[in-house]
Amino acid sequence: MTIRAVVEGVGHYLPERIVPNTWFEEFLDTSDEWIRTRSGIERRHFAAEGETTSDLAVNAATAALENAGVSIDDIDGVLVATSTPDLTFPSVATMVQSRLGMTRGFGFDVQAVCAGFIYALANANALIVSGQAKRLLIIGAETFSRIMDWEDRSTCVLFGDGAGALVLGAAEGDGTSADRGILASDLNSDGRYREMLYVDGGVSTTGTSGKLRMQGNPLFRQAVEKLTSTAETALQSAGLGHDDIDWIVPHQANIRIIAGTAKKMGVPLDRVIITVQEHGNTSAASIPLALSEGVAQGKIKRGDLLVSEAIGGGLAWGAVVLRW
Repeated sequence: MTIRAVVEGVGHYLPERIVPNTWFEEFLDTSDEWIRTRSGIERRHFAAEGETTSDLAVNAATAALENAGVSIDDIDGVLVATSTPDLTFPSVATMVQSRLGMTRGFGFDVQAVCAGFIYALANANALIVSGQAKRLLIIGAETFSRIMDWEDRSTCVLFGDGAGALVLGAAEGDGTSADRGILASDLNSDGRYREMLYVDGGVSTTGTSGKLRMQGNPLFRQAVEKLTSTAETALQSAGLGHDDIDWIVPHQANIRIIAGTAKKMGVPLDRVIITVQEHGNTSAASIPLALSEGVAQGKIKRGDLLVSEAIGGGLAWGAVVLRW
């Protein structure tokens, strides 16, 4: 018998405000065509004034719990992947715990920027497989609109706000690649590439939250190579290959990165869940958002083999192979 971390439910939440590409034309030298051509993004959601990352996380968590058919009393721990917390501390996870009425167990945040949800899944899997938890709530939530430089047309048009969540529960498997649940993960980071994607502020440097800075072209070249490599490593660890994949559910950063990675892996785009056109880059929230949308649209079904991969500031990157 092998213990697997199996997805029991999924949900997401998007702020009410929808921001089309044309909004940026009012104050930037840009256009809807320019943004679509370079990123595939058509619109994104921005949090309302006073709406926080924990607000988004709670809504997504509530949807996932309902989808799983469990209550917060059934949850042993909350992991939140975010780079835009409400406060320096305490963690968003503990805020979610409190808001949902959870008074036992544990909660902590994971900060790996756009790769955060992959890192959170790998940690959650380890907690469940080791027997330290039986059921966990994993959330990716971001309010990246709060760290945008609205004068930088190369970055501020790319990001959006949102949240997605999964309920992971312990289940028995046979120890083969046919099992449901997380089958393998691969995590990586390399701090030499820090300048490619970072925020120019922080508690111990400027005392402010800072603004996002990105070197787009160098990051694009790193992304396709590293995303392909980490996905293949995770697949090999699970004893599987490209032909076994039902869906790639990638980090939704840029349609060119998504298409380039799928091409290198030999997977057609009609087997890739793509939501970047609707949400923009929601950082750690993008993969759970895409998973939730894929299920809601009837694409992802029980037993499907999924590969999710992401890369973000650090640079940090990784992949998870799971059977739905």
